[in-house]
Amino acid sequence: MASIISIIFIVNFVFLLGGVNASKHEIGIYEINNGHFSVKFTNWGATIVSLLLPDKNGKVGDVNDSTYFGAIVGRVANRIAGAQFKLNGTRYKLDANEKHNMLHGFPGDLDVTVTYSLTGKYKLSVTMEAKARNKATPVNLAQHTYWNLGGHNSGNILSEKIRIFASCITPTNKDLIPTGKIVPVKGTPYDFRQPCAIKSKIDELPNAYDINYVLDGEKGRKMKVAAIVWDEKSGRSMKLATNAPGVQFYTASNLLTGVKGKGGFVYREHAGLCLETQGFPDSVNHPNFPSQIINPGQIYKHRMLFTFSIKHLNIE
Repeated sequence: MASIISIIFIVNFVFLLGGVNASKHEIGIYEINNGHFSVKFTNWGATIVSLLLPDKNGKVGDVNDSTYFGAIVGRVANRIAGAQFKLNGTRYKLDANEKHNMLHGFPGDLDVTVTYSLTGKYKLSVTMEAKARNKATPVNLAQHTYWNLGGHNSGNILSEKIRIFASCITPTNKDLIPTGKIVPVKGTPYDFRQPCAIKSKIDELPNAYDINYVLDGEKGRKMKVAAIVWDEKSGRSMKLATNAPGVQFYTASNLLTGVKGKGGFVYREHAGLCLETQGFPDSVNHPNFPSQIINPGQIYKHRMLFTFSIKHLNIE
């Protein structure tokens, strides 16, 4: 049985009406490994900076692409419509940092702990916990890593295959704000209930993939499989399980273009993909979405388990 090696990053944030003040700590790089599997982090944003994994020929490659690359984002990941919400009779106005909306951003003080651990030969566990100190607040943390199973310098991810264990999505308007509806994926380009290449349907969408999927399985905070991705050429695959109700699938249609990454490699369109498990975006403004509010003394706990394989997983 593999030993469990864990490293804990503790980051204290203070959010007041959208303003952010973070405690200053010495920034460092940390590594956990169990031989052929190595993950490096920095305590700045509890960010994954590299993940080394051999391919089917034994060649080790970095499958983590370097705009919040690998960071934990919050206190509320994704967008909040109009950069405002109402909670317990008080309307909170936030910083509008994306047009008229807020992306990734609050009343009260919040303590956040992120724990990364290797729990098996090729298993990476991520646990995000948060505790409200003095006011009720929305919390929706997300792990914002860009994955390219061929290696960060292998080109785009369009030939990689994916299966997403979700029968519905939360559709958005032109500003990527959820409409509040929950609609089936059947018969749409968003249907990945059966595995297929990402490129097979991407041209049917004007801006590729950037959508929240409503995960199948038991409701509540029990672990369930969210997605499986695999790359034919390298033989690498990745299975993601979570206790969150949703997962944002994003194929970097414009964010990575022209960005210089690790080793001087320049990333282009679709250089990586994100699978961010999360609560539903803008849930503070949609009462039919699962609540992301925690009260003082309550604990928010968000778990992710990445299982990597060098041979194909059974995805059927």
